[in-house]
Amino acid sequence: MGGTERKKRVLHAKTLPRKSSRLTQITTRRLTLRGPRLDDAGRIRQLAGDRAIARNTEDIPHPYGAKEVAERWIRKQREDYRAGRSVTFAIAQRNRKQLIGMIGLDLTEEHCRAEFGFWIGKPYWNRGYGTEAAEAVLRYGFETLKLNRIWAVHFGSNPASGRVMKKLGMTYEGTWRQHVLKWGTFEDFCSYGILREEFEAREKR
Repeated sequence: MGGTERKKRVLHAKTLPRKSSRLTQITTRRLTLRGPRLDDAGRIRQLAGDRAIARNTEDIPHPYGAKEVAERWIRKQREDYRAGRSVTFAIAQRNRKQLIGMIGLDLTEEHCRAEFGFWIGKPYWNRGYGTEAAEAVLRYGFETLKLNRIWAVHFGSNPASGRVMKKLGMTYEGTWRQHVLKWGTFEDFCSYGILREEFEAREKR
């Protein structure tokens, strides 16, 4: 690695915002993205407790468990945000203020990158909410957090998530074959990524 490239990476790392006590609220045409609140716990349990949601995610348990499980998860997201480890937004409809899903970035500050992930409650599928929320979070990641790269994975058995990633301008980067054991079945992870320069070029079109 040449000296110029090494200096560039160090400068990028210094631009990543430090710990903050309050998460920015983002508004899109139909959605509000905000920090998760303890009073969201019941709604999270209701939506994430659907087997279809757990089926397409690595970490959501099924059955979900008591509301306290969601409350502990919310507290953990707040702690991780304050520590600079991740940024998690609740996705809510602007008109009804109804929570419909979650979206976030797991940060790797050293390399100025983040893994992005989301889920949308089943009653709200096929309405473009996932794409709308994800576009806003990508913009937040590149413009506010000054990230250099954002990447994501989805189960090979869930091609709908791949279609969302393609709509976002993310590039398919390969498949991690039988990477996760989910409910007795080995699942492929399909990987996508987008660089800051690619995002900026797409924004100018």
